Amino acid sequence: CRISNNHHYNNMSTDNNNNGDDVAPPQEISQRLPIRLSSCVVRGFGRGSSDLGIPTANLDLNKQGSASWSVPEARAPTLQDLPTGIYWGYARIVGDNDDDDDDDTTGDSSSQPQPQQQVYTAAISIGYNPTYGNEQKTIEPHLIAPETDARRHASSCGETVMGDFYDRSIRLSVCGYLRPELPFEGLEKLIQAIKQDIVQSVELGKTVPTKDENIQKEHAWVAASSPPSTSL
Repeated sequence: CRISNNHHYNNMSTDNNNNGDDVAPPQEISQRLPIRLSSCVVRGFGRGSSDLGIPTANLDLNKQGSASWSVPEARAPTLQDLPTGIYWGYARIVGDNDDDDDDDTTGDSSSQPQPQQQVYTAAISIGYNPTYGNEQKTIEPHLIAPETDARRHASSCGETVMGDFYDRSIRLSVCGYLRPELPFEGLEKLIQAIKQDIVQSVELGKTVPTKDENIQKEHAWVAASSPPSTSL
């Protein structure tokens, strides 16, 4: 995944420790949004599924991808310029032949839509997962199925489970900031916080587009079947 400001730059470095240097004030973070990313899904630590019951689609930060910022940057932005925190946005898993995604069917009219056919609201973690003390920065969206979807409350803690889509392409628009990433004393408190992030993300994903034309554009960009440009 690369980050650019309507141009292409060198690959992002993931070598960093969590020294707090990239923690920005909420107002400053909001001024940088939205951020569009196009990457692919790779295996992470597996903690979201096994420990928390809240699986995430981990973005590949090494393979070439693309991204853009909503405002001009004085220098080429890197992964380290993405402020750590918890965000909300929209995501879609892209099919191998994206133009044919909407025609993809199993022949079972009762089956759920395939992930690449649908835009999902996402609760997004950007940072080092301080409860676990990661040394490398990650971008991890949790895709949230609609309430009527059988996958919506299928996990051990009542959150969305969609199955694996490793090596599939993903489009992600980071639309809004929720809170800083924080260390928690024990997994139960972490799970409670993430579940609240999911509630907030769902509410914002429903209400903000009715008031904000720019967020409508982000949803449309994620949904587009043609090869995406990250230009805003």
